[in-house]
Amino acid sequence: MDPIKLGDTGAAVEDVQQRLVAADFLDASAVDGVFGEQTVAAVCSFCQRVGLPATGEVDEKTWSHLVDASYSMGDRTLYLRMPYFHGADVRQLQHALGALGFPVIADGIFGVHTEDALRKFQLNMALYSDGIAGAQTFRALRNLRHSWEGKPMTPPSQAHMSFARAADVLEQHALCVYGTKELSRNVASRLSNLSLATNPNSRIVSADSLLVRPDEAMAMIHIVLPDEDGMQGAPVVLMDNEDALAVRLSGGLAAAMKAKNPRLTVKLPAASWEGAGDARTAQHYAVALLDALCVALSKM
Repeated sequence: MDPIKLGDTGAAVEDVQQRLVAADFLDASAVDGVFGEQTVAAVCSFCQRVGLPATGEVDEKTWSHLVDASYSMGDRTLYLRMPYFHGADVRQLQHALGALGFPVIADGIFGVHTEDALRKFQLNMALYSDGIAGAQTFRALRNLRHSWEGKPMTPPSQAHMSFARAADVLEQHALCVYGTKELSRNVASRLSNLSLATNPNSRIVSADSLLVRPDEAMAMIHIVLPDEDGMQGAPVVLMDNEDALAVRLSGGLAAAMKAKNPRLTVKLPAASWEGAGDARTAQHYAVALLDALCVALSKM
């Protein structure tokens, strides 16, 4: 798009001004469809707030941030998709969930942790736990507004850094994850898909997705069920305490990397997570493991 700048007039300028009003950077009385000095100052203030160059013009990147900032919770249905939903409405949803006792990082990105917190909230409210923030979920949140609006959020576990915010880590370390049972293979596949969706250059892949045999320098992570044995002589990381998983992985990876052929075994805690079905169990384990991997790798 061509930049919208000082001296421009018309519907596009008025749209920019309306979004600046929604984001509390411009008074409603200044909406006149003319890109004057007052609008320039509002755009500059907005850009400084979101970390963009304060040129006073609205280019494609500034426009995208303005659109994000102008959403309010309930304006659109939110769910897990690629690319992730992001915006002020997502951040408000995250704040509400966190203040109601369902910890999540309020980063404005509707990722897997937000979906997980949302599912738990829906379950708590006897709603269909589908991870989709639609009319019924927003109605329940509005009814509870007095319980979360202006209230502090429950802090998320320090073990979780949200791998969407650690995308660079995913391309710095070559890891191949695999399983030999249906559940463990599903976990490995989902972990690989999540890492690639977060960063297309990710080097954390599942064995099933490799087109050629991994070389000896690539670290191999074998995901096993509780009653399975891992690779002989390889360090074993138990996944029975997710809050401690990142620390355990740090130690296990450090020990594995000392060998000529780096190998590590990760043992799942159970064949089912909290009575969930196979798909939900595999997704939960994949999210927890990838998150902890990002924390562990970021410290290496």
